[in-house]
Amino acid sequence: MLNPAASAVDERSEGVWHAAWRRFKTDRVGLVSAAIVTAFLVLILASWLGLVAKNWQNEVGVANAPPTFLGPRPPEAIGTIEVPKGPNVDLSDVDPLAPRYQEWDAAAAKYKTTETVKAETLPLGGDRLGRDVLDKAIKGTEISVFVGVLAAVLATTIGTVLGAFSGFFGRRIGDLLEWLYNVFESIPGILLIFAFAAVFGRGILTVVLILGLTGWTGLYRQVRAEFIKHGAREYVRSAEAIGASTWSRMFKHILPNVSHVILVRMSLLVVGFIKAEVILSYLGLGVGVEDVSWGTMLAEAQSELILGYWWQLAAATLFMAVFVTAFSLLADAVRDALDPKLRGLE
Repeated sequence: MLNPAASAVDERSEGVWHAAWRRFKTDRVGLVSAAIVTAFLVLILASWLGLVAKNWQNEVGVANAPPTFLGPRPPEAIGTIEVPKGPNVDLSDVDPLAPRYQEWDAAAAKYKTTETVKAETLPLGGDRLGRDVLDKAIKGTEISVFVGVLAAVLATTIGTVLGAFSGFFGRRIGDLLEWLYNVFESIPGILLIFAFAAVFGRGILTVVLILGLTGWTGLYRQVRAEFIKHGAREYVRSAEAIGASTWSRMFKHILPNVSHVILVRMSLLVVGFIKAEVILSYLGLGVGVEDVSWGTMLAEAQSELILGYWWQLAAATLFMAVFVTAFSLLADAVRDALDPKLRGLE
């Protein structure tokens, strides 16, 4: 027979993260989303290590090669000239260049022996240069997700540090940081991003800096409010009474208790920054021409779609939609698992 007192002690001693993991395991949507995101992360790691999509710039197929499931395009109709045949017919009477044909055919045959044969179809089709759309989508996933995650980490670091200082110290430091926050908030976000992009130019690290330096304000407000709230609680006052330093109270006592807010907000920033990178690259203000992302693929697909070549647009949209949707659902599941309000409902 179980001891009720022992069960109560075990329940009280359960850690925040252990309880969150126990709740998360009951969320089927969250588990499926986690599996999809993990699969994407494995694919991204393989791309970064050069195991897949390392030759995405190679022209491996014919221009605008269709997807394999559609089959090769029918050969285009080529006009022909009826040439008279017979032993006494001089082809030069019909075509002055006829004497050179044999020489040219021999040279062409020699060239074909060393020329790489290009595929008529590719798994998800090819672009206008004959590059594999599947390889481009995988490499684009690596760059777009890398930009989104790194920019979210940068924005989270800035917002957390500034919010902690403003909420914990207040007074002049809080007033100064509030003024800085209001300056950034007074400028429309999209205009601020375009202004930074015009100054810093294009490139992966440039996009990371642009998004990180402009996306910290929302997290700053949340962290500031949490530090003001927790700074007045008993456990912080007790730590101060026994001689805990300012840094210890800020980052060893308060920060762990607001980590769930920071984690959830950072996951939302990842999704938002991936979308922002796609928009910037689509407009020509994102990654450089030597790189590929979902945004550059969509920009290239715009002109191809007019000609009926839809597969690059479909591939970029599919990869982006699946990852962003799965990551958003995973963020919602993590938020529900970490929400302190749910602890009393179990």
